[in-house]
Amino acid sequence: MTQPLSTVCWERQRRKSMRSDVTHFHCQISDKIAFINLMRPDRKNPLTFDSYAELRDWFQDLKYADDVHAVVFGSNGGNFSSGGDVHDIIGPLTKMAMKELLQFTRMTGDLVKAMIHCGKPIIAAIDGVCVGAGAIVAMASDLRIATPLTKVAFLFNRVGLAGCDMGACSILPRIIGYGRASELLYLGRSMTVEEGASWGFFNKVVEPDELEKTKKGKVQRKKTSQYRPSQYKKKPKVSPESYLDPISWNKFEICETCGSENRSKVVCCN
Repeated sequence: MTQPLSTVCWERQRRKSMRSDVTHFHCQISDKIAFINLMRPDRKNPLTFDSYAELRDWFQDLKYADDVHAVVFGSNGGNFSSGGDVHDIIGPLTKMAMKELLQFTRMTGDLVKAMIHCGKPIIAAIDGVCVGAGAIVAMASDLRIATPLTKVAFLFNRVGLAGCDMGACSILPRIIGYGRASELLYLGRSMTVEEGASWGFFNKVVEPDELEKTKKGKVQRKKTSQYRPSQYKKKPKVSPESYLDPISWNKFEICETCGSENRSKVVCCN
């Protein structure tokens, strides 16, 4: 029997600790930092229906937890994520009815909204392949640390999907600018590390062996600050649905240097 929505919301608000006993991704909580990454490094850590759903629920619960102050979404086996699994997701999608396709689209969008509105800073430590839905996870994070081996691509149109998948057409222009985002989403080409660093997609580029030390250092600096962790996540004062509504873009400040939308309200190019 399904619990009423009000009961589920109340139980979430009562929850004071985050669960680490997840099934479809790795999670370790230490010193109020949650370290998570995807499974199956032999296939470059693809996302599945189950991992999508469990990540969505985990980030939704994170909003009500007080024992996690920051999240590090890391790589596994030298890669971040190859996106949706070709056999477990792409193949079955071609056989789904419209109702099932809509349910899947809503679930993937809910993951992005849950990450953005979890109230905790998320650091994406990106090494190797980071494409498709993996690139979306990195995009939805607050900070992105890359290595010279990082390869990011929003390649949805190469597998017959729309380039605007999972809110990319709305969020990506706010990070790197409209023209640059249009090129990546229309062509589905890879963004080089040099482009990502100069465009503001990557906050820092380090060597692979320094990635672990760098991401932990950034989290520790956040924890030792005088501000509460929830204050680091500068969220736009608009509804989640507005991420898919271009009309709401005028509610954000535009960077005079690069033309990108500055949702963190800080200078992004200087």
